[in-house]
Parts: sequence; structure tokens; C-alpha cells
Amino acid sequence: MPKVALLNQGGSNVGEIELNDAVFGIEPNTHVLHETVLMQRANLRQGTHKVKGRSEVSGGGRKPWRQKGTGRARQGSIRAPQWVGGGTVFGPTPRSYSYTMPKKVRRLALQSAYSSKVKEDNIIVLDSLSLDAPKTKEVVSILNALDVNEKALIVTAEKDENVVLSSNNIPTVKTLSVEEVSVLDLLTHDKLILTKEAAEKAGEVLS
Repeated sequence: MPKVALLNQGGSNVGEIELNDAVFGIEPNTHVLHETVLMQRANLRQGTHKVKGRSEVSGGGRKPWRQKGTGRARQGSIRAPQWVGGGTVFGPTPRSYSYTMPKKVRRLALQSAYSSKVKEDNIIVLDSLSLDAPKTKEVVSILNALDVNEKALIVTAEKDENVVLSSNNIPTVKTLSVEEVSVLDLLTHDKLILTKEAAEKAGEVLS
């Protein structure tokens, strides 16, 4: 089982914690990680793109000139695609890009993402994380004490409003509960800061 140092909010070492081997100690599956990120990014797309076809543009309705005898090419409508102002052929219409992957594959992707953080030594486990009131200054001081200058993802066992509100004003920090964490969140943040409870909960839920 992988062991990491257990720190307090002041950055002092207060012991060690053994992480669940099935979640934090596997060999990361890069292919599954890649496929999961593609899925999540596709699911984030709005798909509200739209162009007008020849039946939707204004104008037209009658034949611009008679079929024969003019010397010009035959035309049926000035709103045909070859005309300026005409409709678009096979243009994009609103659609959903979302799709899903098997539950076991999604779980493996989360396990791989957590394990990659341990492997890269980019995980910090806190014995606890509690704030009396929403104060950004307190989160900044905790990050400074932990020597975290990169993009950081803070994960708590349950949603903590004080911690969420305190970190909202820091553009490089995101706070989530264990249930809300996604592979994209883990991979787009350099440092993972977990509370001891969150680490244990993730180990139970994902193993």
C-alpha cells in the first residue's frame, strides 16, 4: 500500500497514512484516461450551432427566370445553395455530443488518475481541513504553508461551504467533495490536496 505523509493545516508532518492500494497504487491506464477525458470534454459541449438551409432563408419562392430561351443556366430559386444569400448544404444543426462509458471503465479511469498523482508525488493529505468562516486569506495561508504554488484541487469528504466559498476567489484552486471529483478535474490540476477522511472515502467507494 502506498504511504504518504499526513500534514496539518500549518504544513507540519503529524504522521503517515496508508492509502488504498486498489485506488492509489495501480499502474495508471493512459488509454482509459485519454478516452475518459475525451468523453468528459464531449459532454461539456453545448452543441447549439445552427445554420439555415434553403427552406429557412428568406426570399426566393418564384423561379428567377424561365427555364428555356434565355441563354443562362436554369435556376429554380435564388435561395438555392449556389446563390449568395442562399441556404447552406449539410450545415451543422443543434445536437448533443454526450455519450457514456461503462461504469467499470470510468472507475478504472478515476483509479488511474488518483494513482498518477501518487506516482508523480503530487498528492498532499491533510489530517483535517476546517474553517470557522469563509475567508480566502485562510486558504491562501494554508496553501503557502503547504508550499503549493501550482493549480490545486482540494477534495473533502463532504461538501464544506466554508472551504468552497473561501477558495472560490482563487483562480488556480478548485474545491470538490469526493463524489464530485472527475478525471478531468484530477488531470487539469497539478496538486491534489485530500483530507484524511476524503482519502479513506475515495478508497472505499472506488476499490
